Amino acid sequence: MSHVLPDVTEEVKPRPGIWELAWPAILSNLLFSVIGIVTIKIVGSLGAEAVAAVTTGHRIFWGLQATLMAISAGTTALVARSWGAGDHAEAAKVTRVSLWLSNAVAIVLMLPCIFFAYEIASVFGLDENPTRRAADFIQYLSVFNIAFSINMILGAALRATGDTKTPLWIGVVTNIVNVVLVYLLVHGMSGFPAMGIVGAAIANGVSFAVGGLIFLYLYYTNRMRVGVGGPNSLTRVRVRQLVHIGYPAGVEQFVFQIGFIAFLWLVAFFGTAPYAAYGVGVQILSISFVVGFGFSIAGSTLVGQHLGAGDPEGAVSSGWRALAMAIGSMVALSIVIAFFANEIARYLIDDDEVVRLTVVFIYIMALVQPLMAVEFTLGGCLRGAGDTRFPLMTTMIGLCGVRVGLAAVFVLLDFSVEWIYAALIGDYIVKAIMLLYRFHGGKWQHVFSDSEEKFARLQS
Repeated sequence: MSHVLPDVTEEVKPRPGIWELAWPAILSNLLFSVIGIVTIKIVGSLGAEAVAAVTTGHRIFWGLQATLMAISAGTTALVARSWGAGDHAEAAKVTRVSLWLSNAVAIVLMLPCIFFAYEIASVFGLDENPTRRAADFIQYLSVFNIAFSINMILGAALRATGDTKTPLWIGVVTNIVNVVLVYLLVHGMSGFPAMGIVGAAIANGVSFAVGGLIFLYLYYTNRMRVGVGGPNSLTRVRVRQLVHIGYPAGVEQFVFQIGFIAFLWLVAFFGTAPYAAYGVGVQILSISFVVGFGFSIAGSTLVGQHLGAGDPEGAVSSGWRALAMAIGSMVALSIVIAFFANEIARYLIDDDEVVRLTVVFIYIMALVQPLMAVEFTLGGCLRGAGDTRFPLMTTMIGLCGVRVGLAAVFVLLDFSVEWIYAALIGDYIVKAIMLLYRFHGGKWQHVFSDSEEKFARLQS
């Protein structure tokens, strides 16, 4: 079957607006967050240790996907740039290379999760029982690594072309599958065995598999905006471009996860309740976070496309407008969440201390929503421009230096866990200042073209 690619000289359609790109991504991730809250609600009936185990399992799973996220960042930047320049054939070739590269990496990442799950989970310093349960969660979820890879790369490629609606409806299907299976498998309903935390992991994994199969069907039957690419797609230059742009994003994710693990390790000093409260609080506030993520996608897509079309002024304007919309939306949502914090936390878990600490954590995070909007939106804009090294610097300084550093000092000074949570404020202040300075300076506009010239010399 021949795959017909769009002619690079075809008329380029007008670029979509910020809200047109953002709302499907927001809704898609909002559904994902709601499913996460439902999962916490169902798992929460098993106790605080179960919530701590799922929180740990998810943190480790996402931490080990840093390399896949690097490839995804490279995919977004290269596809958006090609699409903005009207070179749809190149966008298809980049997508093909990204997909095969990420699937190979996914297989490699799966192996330590299966064979060394307990050793990895024990890094958090939890008690024996939640550590064992977290290890079980990691083992079962990691079996579906390739499916996760397919969802991530093809979703990133589509969003980079401006199609955020297809990932949305696929996300709706996968989330429905997820919540139904969590309900059936955790406690054992309708004849299914009661599998506890393992059931939640299997539900997550099967939903990834369903989404991956839908993406592959659309991709290989030419029902997606981005084409299949062709057998000549894999070249040394494309792989090196993906790695060159993507590896700082991968290192950033690795540093991010290491910083998070260190921070959670410090929280774990105070016991299971503060640790579980952190997990519940993050899950509740994810409703606000996904708004920032939506504007991050919109910003990265439009910045990449404008730069590809030779319109740096449009890229700058898109970034600032996306930031303003993100701040307004995230602040409004966080106020509502903070107002009902106690009721929401009480609904999710019946443990007085976990509820109390969850409310404190939500109040602290509500204060930094404007700063988080800066990190989400301008960080996304920089990555869309191919400037993936600066967000890495902000993560190293803000998260690892300020947040973990302050938290460690507070532990040594024997402060309460509320002070550990408050270390987040310093982290986001520093990152916001750095990102605002970088975006306003404008050097990010030339990062991609400089690297492109370098690879052109290699090709000649």
